[in-house]
Amino acid sequence: MEKKCNPTYGRVDELLSLLTKSKSLHMLMVLDRKKNPARFSELKKLVDSSSTTVARRLNELETHGLVSRTQTPSSEHGFEYSITEDAKSLSPILQSLFEWVDERSFSHPNEFILNYS
Repeated sequence: MEKKCNPTYGRVDELLSLLTKSKSLHMLMVLDRKKNPARFSELKKLVDSSSTTVARRLNELETHGLVSRTQTPSSEHGFEYSITEDAKSLSPILQSLFEWVDERSFSHPNEFILNYS
């Protein structure tokens, strides 16, 4: 008898693929901790990344319902970005992941060494 794979595994893989792209987690963390929405230029500065990378990640995060974009009242060409309720619900899970890696970095110093240069 053939067993079918639970389709949720594929959706988890898709989410992890999105979150592991350059600056995705950092942007979600920044937006999660901000009290107000962030303009593009502010977010770009906070995550220390190129305009291209920030634009791509924001578009992908918005497409997946993790970031919302609203037009600023003061400018017809300005937009602000904020984290959605779905993304907020991920926050404790991501925090647990960060804590798990942080704890392991002390007990297993040769694991999870990442080169960000």
